[in-house]
Amino acid sequence: MAVPGTVATTDISELALINRGKVRDVYEVDKNTLLIVATDRISAFDCVMPSQIPYKGRILTQISAFWFDRLKNTVGTHLISTSLADMPEPVKTRQELEGRSMLVKRANVFPVECVVRGYLEGSGWKDYLASGSVCGHRLPAGMLQCSRLEEPLFTPATKAASGHDENIDFERFINIVGKEKADTLRTLSLEIYKRAAVYAESRGIIIADTKFEFGVTREGDLILIDEALTPDSSRFWELDKYSPGKPQRSYDKQYLREYLESLDWDKKPPAPELPLEIVQATTQRYLDAFEKLTGKGLED
Repeated sequence: MAVPGTVATTDISELALINRGKVRDVYEVDKNTLLIVATDRISAFDCVMPSQIPYKGRILTQISAFWFDRLKNTVGTHLISTSLADMPEPVKTRQELEGRSMLVKRANVFPVECVVRGYLEGSGWKDYLASGSVCGHRLPAGMLQCSRLEEPLFTPATKAASGHDENIDFERFINIVGKEKADTLRTLSLEIYKRAAVYAESRGIIIADTKFEFGVTREGDLILIDEALTPDSSRFWELDKYSPGKPQRSYDKQYLREYLESLDWDKKPPAPELPLEIVQATTQRYLDAFEKLTGKGLED
């Protein structure tokens, strides 16, 4: 069921649809350029929910644009513009796409997720409980859930078209992308994370972990693509309520996951409809993250 005022899907018939992902619809503009539209769809446990989250696509797009600008001296990005005025003609007059669309450079995408973990949670916590390590990184005994790591860890994963991404060690990462690119992607991912984490903490948010995607342009430039440091690609925690040894209050979709865990649902499609209070509370968490990070409201 579509939630009023949301964008559940897009149909730009004048452009070729390349991919309809869990959240984003990607269209071909020309041989060098793509249009990425972030809808208000939300997924959990690899299932797209039948209910949408108001403002979500706009929030994701504008948080990414914020980070792309802030990180421009650290890494090149795929972003050309988020303004409808710069979009191809079929898009310029579609007000529903305002604020949720990115015109971007095409790139050959590395088939890996570049994950950086600053804290011990999620699959990293499960890995640690089972083996004392996270993706091949041996950690001290006795660490608590959500403990801060002495140094952020680079823990890459393979990208799954459907189902869960698979955590891999660095040797397998090298086998996929090559030694030189593997070293470059690791160094760059850690540098971006550290810069972003310091800034976010100054705004009251802990970036517990995040994942990046990179590609290479036709000119041979390595660039950051897709989304960056959003509540969908990261764990955002409230700094002033941080307390290791338990799950943290988050600004991401962990709230939705916890609600779904309370249901008698086998985590297979079809996903259940979401109650209005869950939709509204999830929207508020995304809005809070946007406002804290950028220092402005969504309508500013």
